[in-house]
Amino acid sequence: MAVNYSAKEEADGHPSGGVGVPGGGAAGGGGGGAVKTRKPDNTAFKQQRLPAWQPILTAGTVLPAFFIIGLIFIPIGIGIFVTSNNIREYEIDYTGTEPSSPCNKCLNVSWDSTPPCTCTINFTLEHSFESNVFMYYGLSNFYQNHRRYVKSRDDSQLNGDNSSLLNPSKECEPYRTNEDKPIAPCGAIANSMFNDTLELYRIDNDTRTPITLIKKGIAWWTDKNVKFRNPTGDGNNLTALFQGTTKPVNWPKPVYMLDSEPDNNGFINEDFIVWMRTAALPTFRKLYRLIERKNNLQPTLQAGKYSLDIAYNYPVHSFDGRKRMILSTISWMGGKNPFLGIAYITVGSICFFLGVVLLFIHHKYGNRNTSADIPN
Repeated sequence: MAVNYSAKEEADGHPSGGVGVPGGGAAGGGGGGAVKTRKPDNTAFKQQRLPAWQPILTAGTVLPAFFIIGLIFIPIGIGIFVTSNNIREYEIDYTGTEPSSPCNKCLNVSWDSTPPCTCTINFTLEHSFESNVFMYYGLSNFYQNHRRYVKSRDDSQLNGDNSSLLNPSKECEPYRTNEDKPIAPCGAIANSMFNDTLELYRIDNDTRTPITLIKKGIAWWTDKNVKFRNPTGDGNNLTALFQGTTKPVNWPKPVYMLDSEPDNNGFINEDFIVWMRTAALPTFRKLYRLIERKNNLQPTLQAGKYSLDIAYNYPVHSFDGRKRMILSTISWMGGKNPFLGIAYITVGSICFFLGVVLLFIHHKYGNRNTSADIPN
């Protein structure tokens, strides 16, 4: 009598010992269905027959690689480092923690201070800024990367969805509603928007000449034209579009009064859009204004005396933060950042040094007879 067992037991190697019956499977089994098996398909992938390549590391392959990496990385690093150092940058800390600072009187300002505290800082540029100049504001010890802070927004509302305008996402709590009215824009990010006003003047013979600061073109194109939209309706009457909503708690005025120009007002205000793109580190800078070069024969900012007028509205002393104004030019690689050049030089130098060390070791010990080789 033949012994039959199931496919599972066949794969596991444990026959059941069941008695076979004519024309069918094991006793008590089903009809004549296909026998199942756990055996992988007979393919190159499942049977691990794919071709493979294993590099053989020898002195003839490793040493040239180290030298080539070193000879490529070191010049690139030097070029990047020199380019970064050629970028002009000037920074002013106007927090006002020092008693001698002109802004010390504004140190304990609150969000709703009326009238706003103002201060003026005079400074001197030792070198001219030749190309277009970018004005940034910088904050320190401000954690925009906190998970709850980053989530505290409603992207549908910011994209102009009318239903989200009047019914914001619960992620915006506790800045979702105020006095039973929905907040527009809602959330902690919008509520903490930077609102200092900075004005720059050149001083010639005690005469102050204002520097033209351009407020458009500072936001990413995708943010300005895709991610942020005002509510649908009459675009020329933002007051009616935002009817039924209220301003964020810390804002002095509603969102439809951020600017007098319709194409830079409401949710598409570029200062607001720049602020809503959260920073990854607690010390960061954000673009505030542009200073364009008008005359190719004259630098954008000549060396000399300048003054910075500040409407000090943004309190940072309560969390030991600091505020800065930065003037900077840019190059093909962006703003001033020597780290990338230093990293390239360091990696290239290490590779070149290792190449020299390994070359010396190979030259001294590489020709010795290796008697430990296993004979064929």
